[in-house]
Amino acid sequence: MMEKRKLGRSELSVAPLAFGGNVFGWTADQATSFRLLDGFVDAGFNLIDTADVYSRWVPGHTGGESETIIGKWLKQRGNRDQVVIATKVGADMGQGGFKLTQSYILKAVEDSLQRLQTDYIDLYQTHYDDMNTPVEETLDTYGQLIKEGKVRVIGTSNMSPERLLLSLDASERNRYPRYETLQPLYNLYDREEFEKSYAPICEKQGLSVINYYALASGFLTGKYRSQEDVSKSARGQKALTYLNDRGLRILGALDQVATQYNTTAASVAIAWLIHRPGIAAPIASATSTEQLADLTKAVVLQLDDAAMEILNTASEWAHQ
Repeated sequence: MMEKRKLGRSELSVAPLAFGGNVFGWTADQATSFRLLDGFVDAGFNLIDTADVYSRWVPGHTGGESETIIGKWLKQRGNRDQVVIATKVGADMGQGGFKLTQSYILKAVEDSLQRLQTDYIDLYQTHYDDMNTPVEETLDTYGQLIKEGKVRVIGTSNMSPERLLLSLDASERNRYPRYETLQPLYNLYDREEFEKSYAPICEKQGLSVINYYALASGFLTGKYRSQEDVSKSARGQKALTYLNDRGLRILGALDQVATQYNTTAASVAIAWLIHRPGIAAPIASATSTEQLADLTKAVVLQLDDAAMEILNTASEWAHQ
């Protein structure tokens, strides 16, 4: 049996790797998505992360494509109670900005439930903060959805440390449900902001971390090592931002540890995250069963202290 980790103070427990559903209906068509989801669940994992806005950035898409594919898969497999479905609200779905008002959330949740073909969402997350709406209004709305049984637990992503603290304080004062998870940008390269500004809050308040870009847009797989490599995929341009002395030093450390453990750089990068304090489940995407195998291997990879030290030292931000 795979080890499960609790999400904050909630009843939800998840295996220590989340599947990033942003690829469903974008770089993975429906048939491929079904195969990936089957492989993920067969390997013992249960947390699937998506958002209403996935994949609105693709020409001709309106958002909801990822949720729709997950919904069809859930219906076909009849396995709703075996998985933890996490989705998000608040991104720009065409309304021209981030929105977390009561009326907006109540409509958005119905749309997500319909696309997911389910009557409840396990983890409903604030995707982007709406600075024009008081945190109390948003949290009160989530409370209503939890009472109605449409949402089990709430989390947040892309929120400033100040607004996160404000939200946690409002929950305590007004007996609203509280955010049990934080979904930040965090990986071997992008460490500083999370470790400085968010980790202390998560630790003190008992929030679990489900971090995104676990492989730094594919950079930590080691497939982008020069300018020429950037044309290799749709995400290549983003990888360019990591291609510097520090990035290459991190890749060197990943290569060293991967050789030692006879595995891949991607597996090591994910394993490092799984071994970090407070991390419940890094989010990673795959578009092929080979990539998925790489990710699932990471969970059984027991990095020793020496390996962790090599990775920590190569990626530390304090001495940049």
